[in-house]
Amino acid sequence: MSTESSFDLVIIGSGSGNAIPDELASRWKIAVIERGTFGGTCLNVGCIPSKMFVLPADLALAASGSSRLGVSLKVESVDWPAIRDRVFGRIDPIAAGGREYRAEGHPNITLIEGTARFTGLKTLDVDGRTVKADRVLVATGARPTAPDIDGLDSICYHTSDTIMRVDTLPERLAVIGGGFIAAEMSHVFSSLGSTVTMFNRSAKLLRSHDKDLSNTFTELFGRRVDLRLEQLPTAARQVDDQIELEVAGSWERFDALLVATGRRPNSDLVNAAAGGLALDEAGRIVVDDTMATSVPDVWAIGDVANSYQLKHLANREAEAAFHNMVNSDNPIRVDYSAVPQAVFSNPQIASVGLTESEAESAGLDVVIGRRDYGGTAYGWALEDEYSFAKVLIERGSKRIVGAHILGPQSASLIQPLIQAMTLGTTADVVARDVFYIHPALTEVVENALLDGLAQIDPSD
Repeated sequence: MSTESSFDLVIIGSGSGNAIPDELASRWKIAVIERGTFGGTCLNVGCIPSKMFVLPADLALAASGSSRLGVSLKVESVDWPAIRDRVFGRIDPIAAGGREYRAEGHPNITLIEGTARFTGLKTLDVDGRTVKADRVLVATGARPTAPDIDGLDSICYHTSDTIMRVDTLPERLAVIGGGFIAAEMSHVFSSLGSTVTMFNRSAKLLRSHDKDLSNTFTELFGRRVDLRLEQLPTAARQVDDQIELEVAGSWERFDALLVATGRRPNSDLVNAAAGGLALDEAGRIVVDDTMATSVPDVWAIGDVANSYQLKHLANREAEAAFHNMVNSDNPIRVDYSAVPQAVFSNPQIASVGLTESEAESAGLDVVIGRRDYGGTAYGWALEDEYSFAKVLIERGSKRIVGAHILGPQSASLIQPLIQAMTLGTTADVVARDVFYIHPALTEVVENALLDGLAQIDPSD
């Protein structure tokens, strides 16, 4: 029999949407609806576990290149179950604890487990239970998609949701895709001992990044894996516990297959259109910079509402949405002009702002400042031959409009450039008015800025 419940606020999804401020929890009757594992993509199948796998992969890869530093190291063995269990032995209790806390830890918060689907404005059905709300926050995330390959639906392949929990390290792993998930997981498995073959539709990996990053990454990664560019399998079939892929008219056999060709927003699973929510051409819920949707008192955040698929952005959007629910006269507006991202593969890369091509298309008059790691003292220590930092500086204003770094520690090195872009600090101030520790690797950022500034005013 159907039951009906009413709440001041209903939150659909337990990832970033679970960050409920105490102020709201003390005032409102709140429901959190979750259809799967508590804690969202990042905690369970995304950024946190994947980066915990990247660390041992980096260690194994570093051993293979140690001789250039005069030290002979080798990997004696890789205990995949131990690596996996270390990761999920920490993550799974956190997810379980989060669920228990929401289920029992606050008198004003009710955890409802099931699939929520809009049936009308601010009205939901959750497995036969009608839930109504004065306000709704949609934070349902996204899920992996698969390409249209004959027979793919009938075989046992992996996505990012499952590949990290496999029981054994596959001897031969096929990866379809060339984005950040494909790059990170191919790094993990190839470094730990799998023979990896990557199939990518386009001519380079990470093609949405700046062309210098994408080109260099593709060249370097192709030395480590069997890289099949502009080539996708046309058919797939299961042969006992192995998978065969038809490529260019021939069948190739693998022990496992990872499909990492993109993700789609879960707006369809929540039946967003039935709730009156406007969607864009990709199925994302349309929001403004306050995270408000087309329906009053309904907000949306994270992967269901933006194209970035970044946890730090979803967190900022959640902060804005919760604030704006009670401060409509003084809203927080999310600024998307300097949203950073990193790919924790090897080499590691980090980016913020415009790419060189985007700056050209926008008609901006920019100079490109660049410094190779090998041109700094710490780069000498690393014996680095390929890493670099690149900054885009607008000539007239000296604003930093983009920054791109490829190499060790890039996700950390880019931080002062993110801050400068966010706070409006010009390149000359960032380069000249602060100290850079010598001989730390941060000098590569300083010198890239100085290179760009020298093109604006050679006398400086």
